[in-house]
Formats: sequence, structure tokens, C-alpha cells
Amino acid sequence: MTKRMVLIGGKSTTGKTASLRNINDPKGVMYLNCETGKDLPFRFPNKDEKFLSLIVTDPYQVFQALDEAEEMEEIHTVVIDTLTYLMGMFETQYVLAAADTQKGWGNYAEFFKKLHQYYFAKSTKSIIVLAHTADIYNKKEMVMESMVKVKGSTMNEGVEAAYSTVIATKKVAISELEKYDNPNLNISDKEKRLGYKHVFQTQITEDSINERIRANMGMWDDEETYIDNDVQIVIDRLHEYYD
Repeated sequence: MTKRMVLIGGKSTTGKTASLRNINDPKGVMYLNCETGKDLPFRFPNKDEKFLSLIVTDPYQVFQALDEAEEMEEIHTVVIDTLTYLMGMFETQYVLAAADTQKGWGNYAEFFKKLHQYYFAKSTKSIIVLAHTADIYNKKEMVMESMVKVKGSTMNEGVEAAYSTVIATKKVAISELEKYDNPNLNISDKEKRLGYKHVFQTQITEDSINERIRANMGMWDDEETYIDNDVQIVIDRLHEYYD
């Protein structure tokens, strides 16, 4: 699996797609829109410098797009927005519509595995996967867990298990963020007035022990538990860490 890969999970309106706004060389980004062609929540400073955006209407188009990206030297990053909607699309088109739904669910699990174990694994591009999270009650542990929710057997192992780097988007009170002083956390005057900031959470805290945030040891300092919700910071850190 490519080392320049990250799963960014979070609930709606916490800044998943907005975190893409500062990616270097936006023309080199293949943006696979799996959410019914929704608009990006930001503008590009230069209309000639924007993502190569493709609206996905069939899950298997993602495989084709990843193959094509490998042949395009100008493409440096592929974004899937979101994995949750992509898998929901597969369920609608290839499970619920199947004559044999049991076989359809098997194909669903196989699609997820092939996406990660073959297409992501062979990719030479940076891979950014966005996904919606949900709070799910763990009966065995008797706790609420926050995780990326999909259907079928894929949930048994967990979506996050396929990624070395998992980051969460959050809305966090400024009073809490002031405990974390680092160059990648910048609080504006507007955010101070609002009393909260959209951030990335890079590491588990006492209040989030049942979330599936993860990274390899030493990737983030303790002070970097919260950083700006800017995916370019993450890409830079991945290159720095693995190089």
C-alpha cells in the first residue's frame, strides 16, 4: 500500500472536503466525486488551477480512474470523496439489485478489498480517502465507538484497519486547543470570536479513546494532537516521515 495515503474520517460539516483547499498544484489532483456531484465548499484562487473533477456514477469507474491516473504524469494525488457514499453506491447498484443478494454482498466485500489491496497498493500517487463516521454501540465492550460505517463483513475488521494513517475532522473549542501549541495550529480572530475551530485530530486523547485515529509511532508530536484541517500539512508529514 502506498505510504502517501491517509483516511480522513468525520461527521458531516466537520471540514473533510474543505481540508482539500490548500493542496499544492491543484491541477495535479484527480478528484473522484462519489456524492452525487456535490459542489466543492471552496473556490480556487485561479480558475485555470483546479482539480480534475470526475463525478462517479458507477463504483467500478473508480478502478478505471485509478488506472488512468497511473498513466498521467501530471496527476500526483487522487481523492475519493467519500468512501462511505462509494460503498453505498455499490450496495444500491450491485447488491440490492442483484438476483442473488448473498452473492452481491460477497462482491461488495471483494470490491472493498480489491480497491485497497490492488489499486491503492500499486498506486504511485498520493491517495486521500474521505469518509463519514458514525457512533456505534459496541455490545461486547459496552461503549460507544466512533468509526467509518459500511455494510456487511467489511465492518468486522473495520475500514480503518486498511490504513496506516487515520485522521479525524473535528470542531473543537478554542479553550481546549489553547493547550496545544504547535506551528501547524493557527487560530484566527474569527475563530476566537466563534469559540471553536475546525481541526484535524491526529492522535487519541483521553476523551477519544474509542475512536480509530491512528498513525505510525513518532509521526506526530504530542503538541500536534490538533492541527489545522489542511491536508497539505498531512501530505508533507507523510513524505517527511517515510522519506
